[in-house]
Amino acid sequence: MIKFLDLQKINTPYRLAFEKKLATVSDRGWYILGEEVQKFENEFAAYCGTKHCIGVGNGLDALVLIFKSYIELGKLQKGDEVIVAANTYIASILAILQADLVPVLVEPDAQTYNLDPDLVGANLSAKTKAILAVHLYGQLCDMHKLQRIAKQHGLLLIEDAAQAHGAQDGHGIKAGNLSDAAGFSFYPGKNLGALGDAGTVTTNDPELAQMIRSLRNYGSEVKYYNDHIGYNSRLDELQAAFLQVKLPHLEGENQRRKYIAKRYLAEINNPKIGLPFYDRSLNHNFHLFVIQTKNREALQHYLQESGVQTMIHYPVPPHKQKALGQWNDLSFPITEKIHRRVLSLPMGPVLTDDEVTSVIRILNDYR
Repeated sequence: MIKFLDLQKINTPYRLAFEKKLATVSDRGWYILGEEVQKFENEFAAYCGTKHCIGVGNGLDALVLIFKSYIELGKLQKGDEVIVAANTYIASILAILQADLVPVLVEPDAQTYNLDPDLVGANLSAKTKAILAVHLYGQLCDMHKLQRIAKQHGLLLIEDAAQAHGAQDGHGIKAGNLSDAAGFSFYPGKNLGALGDAGTVTTNDPELAQMIRSLRNYGSEVKYYNDHIGYNSRLDELQAAFLQVKLPHLEGENQRRKYIAKRYLAEINNPKIGLPFYDRSLNHNFHLFVIQTKNREALQHYLQESGVQTMIHYPVPPHKQKALGQWNDLSFPITEKIHRRVLSLPMGPVLTDDEVTSVIRILNDYR
């Protein structure tokens, strides 16, 4: 079986370095918000090109803390509207809701699957105060258009960069440094994955960074003195140490993903399979390689029987989820078509050339 993503194989080369980090943390005897977290925050900020990086518990918390911090700072108020793509993973929307803000769902661009800037204007209202740009599957949104819209209307621009580690625009500016603030996830399956849950916020705003550092730690800057109604969402010291080990290899692993994606794009040739859009400006890290097909179940079954593991990102759009029943009657035709037809192929830095060749051959043989 060609695995969709072989996490064991990805992490095996780092095992000895992980064990050394485990010994270091254990010997030091400091397990929460210590030297390893601070070091990773500095390294990831430098990697993204931002002034600040704040380690938090996971990617969802990263977004929630951004919104909650802006409320504490008076730049957002409960009930304000946040524009977000209708086809995102539900976590993007949960973050808005958990901050007592109102998500405004907007159709994506049918080619890139990302928020369509041309539709943002039509969905603005007097209550719109922010745009959440989700870099879905690892491809950057059209941030330059979104930056212009945000500036013109005085809106906050926030990135959901959970899948976009290392993706960069045509000027070499990376995800996490294209907005007022960005939330990252280091869930194990991400391009930069921890060995458990982990996340960060990146920003160039010192006031926002200070507020997030407080809110992630019970609303406290000095132990046992609490200035805000905070949370317990801190990047684990051990996960930060593991992420330090893997960060220097992220660029090389992303390049391997791009090589595989280019082969898929050049060599898959089957009229039953729609290939994704790829901008040659290198704005995609290929966290996922997502195709479309009219009869997804049949294709997925065929691939499984042929020894190729696939996944669906995502089978049900947010507005059709039971948890969001108030939106179940809404209609987003582009979003619904995407969720009905997408299928994610094996993608990762440890896929061999022979495995890639097999995936391509099996897809081309599909009838």
